[in-house]
Amino acid sequence: MFFGGMYVSDYIIEKLKIENYHKCNNIWDMHRHPDRTVEWGNQLESGEREVYVCVKDNEYVGEIAFYHGQQDPVYTIIGRRVYISRMIVKEELRNQGIGALLLDFMCDLARERGYTELSLGVDVTNLPARHLYKKKGFTKVLYHGTDKWGEFYKLLKRI
Repeated sequence: MFFGGMYVSDYIIEKLKIENYHKCNNIWDMHRHPDRTVEWGNQLESGEREVYVCVKDNEYVGEIAFYHGQQDPVYTIIGRRVYISRMIVKEELRNQGIGALLLDFMCDLARERGYTELSLGVDVTNLPARHLYKKKGFTKVLYHGTDKWGEFYKLLKRI
């Protein structure tokens, strides 16, 4: 059940409040990506981006989001398929189960909201993420293509 925060072991997953967005710099270098930082902050403020953070000892260690502004019909189908965006774990804490915890949380939350499918994008070269996504049931390739950041897959999981 989701009650504003989910306790698992030493981690808490909670919805990110806009006034705490700057704390995500602990997970990824917001200063290195100023355009994305501003864009995602605006999406968070408008409600298009719904971000959840994984917290340990009052420190942000992971982040994941539903992106409701996605207009790509491969990624989203209103009332059926929701798009997971921007799943990232603090680099030195990767491969410790935090990404799996975040994905499980989002699957549960999506199911509670009545969705039956989740989609996400992953770079072809990101083998650790692809392995995790496959392990968590994102096994159907909806699309294989390229964009300005490189070659990627759009993956699907039925929940």
